[in-house]
Amino acid sequence: MHELTRYVVDVPDFPQPGILFRDISKLLREHFAETVTAVDRLFGAEEWAGFDAVAGIESRGFVLAAALAAVHGKGFVPVRKKGKLPPPVVDIAYDLEYGAGVLEMQRGSGRLLLVDDVLATGGTLRAAAALSKLAGYEVQGLGVLIDLAIVKNFTWESLPSRTVIRYG
Repeated sequence: MHELTRYVVDVPDFPQPGILFRDISKLLREHFAETVTAVDRLFGAEEWAGFDAVAGIESRGFVLAAALAAVHGKGFVPVRKKGKLPPPVVDIAYDLEYGAGVLEMQRGSGRLLLVDDVLATGGTLRAAAALSKLAGYEVQGLGVLIDLAIVKNFTWESLPSRTVIRYG
């Protein structure tokens, strides 16, 4: 287990009964720099040189992706929930571990690193990657702070996700 795991707080029955929520608030509040560095180190210098921008999935993925973009002098691309971005946008519907949703982003281009805080069933990350492609980006990396290991060896179009903390 990664040393940062001890700062992740387990919250049972949130946001609904039967869900074990992994809360990263304490981790970000007390060890933000170390957390960003850990996600940063999932990719080598050559890979970072190949990314044009870093996309973050709403909302905690924003925090990590924006910090990484700033550290590397890259652009930041938000992947938002429906109705949160001004038009024109591209959208995609998807299923998540306890419901369904719609993600949106504005059109763009370039080589993208897609970042999120938690990989559970893979629905959100898969949808965000597909949406990024629809919006004109070339997804070249998938970075996740926490993998709950519900889906073993998650990949999207043969691109594996990389993770700092893996449960299961």
